[in-house]
Amino acid sequence: MIPLRPVTAGPPARGGNTGAPAAREPLWRDVVGDVLRRERLAQERTLKDVADAARISMPYLSELERGRKEASSEVLAAAAHALGLRLTDVLSLAQSRLAASPRTRPAGAPHQGQVRLAA
Repeated sequence: MIPLRPVTAGPPARGGNTGAPAAREPLWRDVVGDVLRRERLAQERTLKDVADAARISMPYLSELERGRKEASSEVLAAAAHALGLRLTDVLSLAQSRLAASPRTRPAGAPHQGQVRLAA
């Protein structure tokens, strides 16, 4: 079974940081959904209005905005166009948000300055 969200690894390796857990890396669907929602709200438009313009269901658009569904490129383009944006605009905004998020280290990765040798 593949989890929908990354699972936090067990305790840190010996000599690892035992402080607060590392921040979760944002998922693409969460970031894209946030971009769609922020743009819709900035335009003071309702879910129904944008869903109708995009020719997708209102519940589906809500799921996209909340990061619960992964949109196909066709659906994402339709939502973007309904908001008066190009698909590249939505992807660019999402990429900018991802680039601005704090960098995270994959679970089990060595801390800076540490090297792990294969056994």
